Amino acid sequence: MNLSFHTRKAYQRDLLQFTVFLSCKSVALQQVTHHTLRQFAAQRIEVDRISSSSLQRELSAVRSFADWLVEQEIIAQNFALDFAIQRPNRPLPGMLDAEIMPQILDQAAPDKERDAQLWCRDKAILELFYSSGLRLSELAKLTLSQLDLARGLVSVTGKGNKTRVVPVGSKAIEALQAWLQLRHSWVSVDEAAIFVSERSGKMLSTRQIERRVSLQAERAGISQHLHPHLLRHCFASHLLASSGDLRAVQELLGHADISTTQIYTHLDFAHLAKVYDRAHPRARKKTN
Repeated sequence: MNLSFHTRKAYQRDLLQFTVFLSCKSVALQQVTHHTLRQFAAQRIEVDRISSSSLQRELSAVRSFADWLVEQEIIAQNFALDFAIQRPNRPLPGMLDAEIMPQILDQAAPDKERDAQLWCRDKAILELFYSSGLRLSELAKLTLSQLDLARGLVSVTGKGNKTRVVPVGSKAIEALQAWLQLRHSWVSVDEAAIFVSERSGKMLSTRQIERRVSLQAERAGISQHLHPHLLRHCFASHLLASSGDLRAVQELLGHADISTTQIYTHLDFAHLAKVYDRAHPRARKKTN
């Protein structure tokens, strides 16, 4: 498998939990059954208090491990095959109305020169998040070579080292052009990252980006906590509400499984219900 370094480390940690459990129970790999896996799942959820999503990730690692054991002829068949635990209903992500976004993105620059320059960079960050639906880690690692403003495109390396190309909207292009004119006076000679720190000239960390996003939302008078992933949610929900094209949104977000994208179909239910009432021949009320 073509896995990133961080994914491999996560798999190692997850498998360690499973092998330690087997050792404590004195269960050999050849003796593992669905009952063993249910015991493991119960301990991780009820005793170790991990989240359901973390358990799903650990079980995914166990399935891959069992596949490898079969290939190595250590076990006869994959003991995790067809094993599953019921997933809880995934909570809907928070959301900002499309009408609120201009309040954040179009706010005036601060009066002080230094603050105005920071806003120039932060506005480019905010516009790109909302324009293209990038993950925080994807935006933080963006380099100049990945950006093609002439064509309005950005090449993104996402989860599993998969690359996708997504559009950049006109407002984001304008903000990026303004920032790139300022960037050269901040940047270190050997720094390729698009978004850099004013003080060090080096790539902004994800934590620094989170802080700047939150700060600019507060400056705009937004009471709801704004974080980069919320901007990604807004991108997906607002685009889906306008287009109705779930597959396109899936591709733009870089989701491997469309079920991950389908959560956004619930976010604009009120709007969809109104469309249905207006459009469906059996839904319209008769008028006298």
